Amino acid sequence: MKTKVKWGVIGSGGIARRRTIPEGIVTSSLSELISVFDIDTETNNAVAKEFGAKAVNSVDELLNSGIDAVYIASPVNKHLEHTLAAANAGKHVLCEKPFGLSVSQAEKMISACNKANVKLGIGLMMRFLAQHQTALKLITEGKLGKPVYARAQLSCWYPPIENAWRQNSETGGGGSLIDMGSHCIDLLEMFFGNIKSVSCFINNIVHDYQSEDSAIVSLTFENGALATVDSFFCIPDESSKNMLELYGSKGSILAKGTIGQGIAGEMLAYLQDNISEYDPNQVRSATEGIFINPTPVNMYFAEIEEFSKSIIEDREPLNNHVIGLRNQKILAACYQSANSRQVIDIVN
Repeated sequence: MKTKVKWGVIGSGGIARRRTIPEGIVTSSLSELISVFDIDTETNNAVAKEFGAKAVNSVDELLNSGIDAVYIASPVNKHLEHTLAAANAGKHVLCEKPFGLSVSQAEKMISACNKANVKLGIGLMMRFLAQHQTALKLITEGKLGKPVYARAQLSCWYPPIENAWRQNSETGGGGSLIDMGSHCIDLLEMFFGNIKSVSCFINNIVHDYQSEDSAIVSLTFENGALATVDSFFCIPDESSKNMLELYGSKGSILAKGTIGQGIAGEMLAYLQDNISEYDPNQVRSATEGIFINPTPVNMYFAEIEEFSKSIIEDREPLNNHVIGLRNQKILAACYQSANSRQVIDIVN
């Protein structure tokens, strides 16, 4: 029985070098980094040296380097090409979000992996944060009551950078919405269930690159709850606190800094088992709430660990292609709404 998954990485710079390789692949006892590829040869050689892997000169060479699975962190416009190549070579695929530039590309990726009988996972790692999982448990147990409203925020300062693929929709699929808002949308679906419809506005308020630097989405859920997502590339890092707010008929769960790349933030629950009668004075108590502070879990470690386990145990991963396709459909509806200025229903 296989006890360790041998990994190759396509797109070894960026998030792979900063987070997924050091915090996930080389840290997990279930994983082994074998080979890395990036079009930037200098960066690729540096990554290989830093983490004890083999620097290869092509995707084909990587796929023939004795690996079991591929982590794809290349620009979005390469996700389809790289996933098809990996599937055709019989390699399992963990692909950064989103699944390509469109729903049709996502469906082609899924079809290829199904045909090759390999697993396809999505890099929506924020689902694995311990505080998010604790909040989900409280909601599932009914402690929040009936879901009413949520807000998720993820913003940063991302000024114009020459050849930055996230600043061009042709290479990144969009800007702040698809890059950061996708995580927020996924988290809110995890907490409140399926989204029914969206209304979206995008703009370039500060930066003049081709993709949007600003996005706001209003969401309606199938259970009647409402939500908003705000994601900006034009707000200074220290000014955006990456808020998560979850409200229900029995209280709220409020967090600061849990959305992002860190392993923890600050989360408090304000829950009431017995709701009193209407108070015309609207008195608010000075209670500090209940701190939600489970043992921190590194999201990148958990993401790699889960996908590796699914390969070893031959089962569907929790971070599976169904979640990836769902997220892509909602993003597509958001951009359709922004372009048409209409409310768009999500097609299941």
